[in-house]
Parts: sequence; C-alpha cells; structure tokens
Amino acid sequence: SSLLPEMAKENSPSLAEVVKRVAEQQQSQASDIEKSKAVLFQLQAKCQELEKEMNSVLLETKTTEREIHLQDDAIEVTKYRCENLEAQVRALYSENLKLRCDAETVQEEFEMMLARNNEYREKMKDHKHLFWEMESKLPIMVELAEKKVVVEELKAKKEELICDLQNPEGSVIKQVQEEITLLKREVTTLKDFINKKRNLQEEEEKKHAKLRKEIEVQNKRYDAILKRLHCQLKKVHSNKRQWHWNIQQLEKKAAELRKCLGVAELQ
Repeated sequence: SSLLPEMAKENSPSLAEVVKRVAEQQQSQASDIEKSKAVLFQLQAKCQELEKEMNSVLLETKTTEREIHLQDDAIEVTKYRCENLEAQVRALYSENLKLRCDAETVQEEFEMMLARNNEYREKMKDHKHLFWEMESKLPIMVELAEKKVVVEELKAKKEELICDLQNPEGSVIKQVQEEITLLKREVTTLKDFINKKRNLQEEEEKKHAKLRKEIEVQNKRYDAILKRLHCQLKKVHSNKRQWHWNIQQLEKKAAELRKCLGVAELQ
C-alpha cells in the first residue's frame, strides 16, 4: 500500500511541468490567434479590394450603359441620316435617269448639227475653191505673183552678196575695205579739225574769262558812280524842294506887300 502512492507520484506530472505545458499551450494559442488575426487582416484587405473592384465594375457598368444609350441615340441618328441619304439617292437616281435622257436627246441634236456643219463645210470648200480660182485671175493677184518673182530674185542676189562677203578676196570686201580706209582718213581729218576748234575755244574761253573779270570791275565801278549820283540827285531834289518852298514864301510875301501897297495908294 505504501508503494502505490509513490508510483502515483512518479507517474503524475509535476506542477512545474503542468505550468510549462499550460504556458506552451497559451503561447501556441497566442501564435494561432496572431496568425488568425493576420489571416483576418488579409481577408479584410481582400474584401476592401474586392469592394473597390466591385465599385469600379459598377462604375464601368454605368459608363458602359451610358455609352450604350449614347450609341443607341447615335444609331437612331444614323438610321435617320441613312433614310435621308436613301431618299437623296433615289432622287439623284431619278435625276440621273432624266439627265441621261436629256443627254441622249442632246447627243441626237449634236449629231444632227454635226451633219449640218459637215454639209456646210463642204459647201464652204466649194465656195473657197471657186473664190481662189476667181481671185487668181484678178490683176492684183497677177501683180502679186510678179512681185513674188522679184522677191525671189532679190533673195538670190542677197545670197550671192553674203557668199561674196564671206570670201576675203571678193570684190565687195575690197570695196568695203577701201571705203573704210577713206572713212578713217576723214575721221583723222575731223579729229584734227576738232582739236584745232577745241584749242580756239579754250583761247576764246580764256579771253571771255578775262573780259568777264574786267566787266565785273567796271560794274563795281559803275555801281559806285551810280550810288554817288543817286546821293547827289537826292540832294538836288531836296534843294529843289527847299527852293520851291522858299519861292512860295517869297510869293506870299510879295502878295502881302502888293496888298499893303494897294491899301496905301487908296489912302
């Protein structure tokens, strides 16, 4: 009986081991809790991302719906335009048919006019032929033909002269050279004559310059004389006015004296 408690003591864990186990369990539970929290945070973050994605998808859906509405409106407008274009095409087609008919009519009229013009052209050719025949028999046309012959002869002479001019030994070249020599002599004579005239002109210019200076001196002298004569003339006019005034005064005095003498004789 004393051995059983001892064996029980040996088989039962000690308090320290129990505490240690409990602590290990608590640490394990704490680590599990931390892991769970981390997983929870991750799940919350994923939920937030999913919510953002959902909001983005909803926004895109609304935008897509709006674009679909706009496209529906555009489709309606396009349908309306297509209907208008179809109506315009039908109108253009009918107008094109009308224009084609008009073009065929114009083509027929053009062919008729062309036929008439060809007929008129043939008639004009016949008239021109008759006119040329009649014109060739006119005196002026005969004279014109004769003048054409003369022109041809002159052209032939011109060609002969050109050939003669190109030949250094030709008679025309010699004649021209002689004329050039005579002209050179005349030019030399004229140059000598011009030089003589130029020398005479220079001498005349010198004489004119000398005479001009003498005339200027004489003009200055005459100006001085004229000024002096003007002064003398002014003095003469002044003296004349003074004499005239004196004469008037003397005549007044003489008249007064005559009056006095007449009064004295009456007394």
